[in-house]
Amino acid sequence: MLALLSLLIWLYLFFGHGKFWQRAPELAPAVPSEWPDVDIIIPARDEAEHIGSVIASLLAQDYAGRFSITLVDDNSVDGTAAAAGAAPNLLIIPGQPKPSGWSGKLWALSQGIAATKAPLLLFADADVRHDPRHLATLVARLLQPRVEMVSEMVRLNCTSRAERFLVPAFVYFFQMLYPFAKVNDPLSRVAAAAGGTALIRRQALERVGGLEEFKNALIDDVSLAKAVKRMGPIYLGHSQLANSTRRYPAFADIWRMISRSAFTQLRYSALLLLLTMLALTLIFLVPAWEALCGDGWGRVFGLAAFALAVISFHPAQARYGQRKLFALALPLIALFYMAATLGSALNHWFGAGANWKNRAYGGGE
Repeated sequence: MLALLSLLIWLYLFFGHGKFWQRAPELAPAVPSEWPDVDIIIPARDEAEHIGSVIASLLAQDYAGRFSITLVDDNSVDGTAAAAGAAPNLLIIPGQPKPSGWSGKLWALSQGIAATKAPLLLFADADVRHDPRHLATLVARLLQPRVEMVSEMVRLNCTSRAERFLVPAFVYFFQMLYPFAKVNDPLSRVAAAAGGTALIRRQALERVGGLEEFKNALIDDVSLAKAVKRMGPIYLGHSQLANSTRRYPAFADIWRMISRSAFTQLRYSALLLLLTMLALTLIFLVPAWEALCGDGWGRVFGLAAFALAVISFHPAQARYGQRKLFALALPLIALFYMAATLGSALNHWFGAGANWKNRAYGGGE
């Protein structure tokens, strides 16, 4: 019986899957025991809208050690470099043409790494603003208890109707795929990172072969985290000190964001796509269907599974200030993400591939 299978899956997810649905962990502002040098590297392509406020937030960091900011302007055409401003500890590097086989972001990051020498590297997205206490807090967590890399799921923009409906679920699904408690458990093989902010020891990066090992990865943060965790512990949490300024005003914008890399996450595998669709159907669609249209024990099992799903979604909603009642729409939200994932596969199969900032990746070539 599908309803019973769905309930059994939800009993495992809710009670045995690293409590993926919880709002923790979240780094509280902290002061490190020492102040190592940090190089902050920002890859930017056509980010004039965001980069000024982002750079200003980084220049304002309350950090007693030496830190510098390296902005790699990845062939922008909108005046990104000029919008970044100027400061004694800000270096702007014009990006070199991207070699074949590299993703644009990683090629830009690699140029920034080559131009710096601090023992700690902070990779930061060009649309993420930082609280003045953020850098010190990241360094404090890297040092104690010692880990090789610290990354955070920054607070995403959630103001438009589309964002309010879909953004909390983006974080929720990411946590379901990579439970933060398991990522942070050195004994678990689960590894992930959130690329908005990632602080890493330069030595750790060198020991995994540098970014060249992941040069064509669109899911570069997860690939890097998996390699680093094989050498030592890592940390992944939510951030209360960094927020993304990137807006997704329409449902179509979020569709493009998901479809850009969803099939990449599935390693371009039709089998994994099919299994993913079946799993999401069992987890999100069957409980709702049985709760509404089932009878007897099927309805009971469906209602119980649906209740666990709704309850598990509440913490993600609360993080973004959304009403608990909206959790009842979780099956519809899951359908949207399933359709966008299928769209990602169709793009790949028909040669469109992923596209970001007028640059194509992973097409049918």
